[in-house]
Amino acid sequence: MTHRITSPVRVVWDWNGTVRDDVADHVAALNATLPALGGRPVTVEDYRAKHRVPIRAFYDELLGRAITDAEWQSNDAAFLAVLDARPVRLRTGVRQLMMQLRARGIGQSLLSLAPHDRLEREVHRVGIGALMDRIDGRHGPSVTSKAPSLAAHLRALGPDTDPAGVVVIGDSCDDAVAARAVGAFPVLHTGGLHSAQRLATDGAPLVNTLEEAVEIGLAVVSERVGARA
Repeated sequence: MTHRITSPVRVVWDWNGTVRDDVADHVAALNATLPALGGRPVTVEDYRAKHRVPIRAFYDELLGRAITDAEWQSNDAAFLAVLDARPVRLRTGVRQLMMQLRARGIGQSLLSLAPHDRLEREVHRVGIGALMDRIDGRHGPSVTSKAPSLAAHLRALGPDTDPAGVVVIGDSCDDAVAARAVGAFPVLHTGGLHSAQRLATDGAPLVNTLEEAVEIGLAVVSERVGARA
């Protein structure tokens, strides 16, 4: 059962590094699996400076060579197993923020490049699944960009979804690129998988809290939707 959306604007949340506070988890999972590939452990700072999509290119840089298909499949499974063993921690205050948006009639959804089944399991485990109009993760192999997934996500939300009224809140430059590709507005959180220095090169608004992200994003898209009316 879905709630009634009364606002022409909506928020599309990223998961890893944004709603889920898991940079340390990703670094731990990476460092647990890199030695099998001949790689050396990385620091949080190294991770945030180098992490990118496609993930295989990230591994190629860390290893100084191209990772093979067999290595990639084995390592991806091992990485996810380590990540799955760690508790899911939401960023402080995000559940309350989502509940406030719901009370205001503002639609919310989640889009991630994490495997779909795992994403749904984690989201419902922490009790925010019912606050989302839609949850979409990755089906199939890893992708090179989030833009096609975001376009499909917005189409699935229905014909009344105007990209001009959509705020995409994420923690990577790819989130911003994807948002612009579909006509949505990006706001980037500085505490996620990419460093603030990298995010600053994109030109999207940078914030330290998700409350700021919502405030800035909704102000912009509300004005854009109002100008179209």
